[in-house]
Amino acid sequence: MKFFVDTADIDAIAELNDLGMVDGVTTNPSLIAKSGRNILEVTKEICGMVKGPVSAEVVATKADDMIAEGRKLAAIADNIAIKVPLTWDGLKACKVFADEGRMVNVTLCFSPNQALLAAKAGAAFISPFIGRLDDIHVDGMELIQDIREIYDNYDFETQILAASIRTPNHVAESARIGADVITAPPAVIKSLASHPLTDKGLAAFMADWEKTGQTIL
Repeated sequence: MKFFVDTADIDAIAELNDLGMVDGVTTNPSLIAKSGRNILEVTKEICGMVKGPVSAEVVATKADDMIAEGRKLAAIADNIAIKVPLTWDGLKACKVFADEGRMVNVTLCFSPNQALLAAKAGAAFISPFIGRLDDIHVDGMELIQDIREIYDNYDFETQILAASIRTPNHVAESARIGADVITAPPAVIKSLASHPLTDKGLAAFMADWEKTGQTIL
């Protein structure tokens, strides 16, 4: 499974990238706003740091405007994945970009039918939002499972990019079902290393070690 980090925080990306935990990056207008920087500048810096796809999102809502914005974003670097919303206009823009040989991440997916349309339009990635479905008491993992089954039925090449990841369990379940990619905030990715029994075991080891009065260095 590929790990994309969902942030525009350069330092956080660099830390995870140095550990080999970053296969790509996803950004959106909200994350760019949090960074307080110009969208083109911060996106270019991220693209120079990360070898994998960097999703940069259009803000227009009409297809022609999305296409114009997407082409400008794609000009930043070769590893840009143009991010468009799963609307009819977004699908139109996706088809144009796909025909031009550009990577497209279709985002804000909440149903299997939407995912099917995105694959038909040539999306490189589909981003189903797990956490936001959980927020309205719908099991987001069922959506990942449905999309996996549909894509496998017809050999679609579109990669399932599980998004709106809130917990380590979301990551584990996405991997179990067979999502191709997860994108999560840095804190969630780092939390995957944590387990209370690991902490308890380490504390016991350290207590025993102190009793020996020895040092390694």
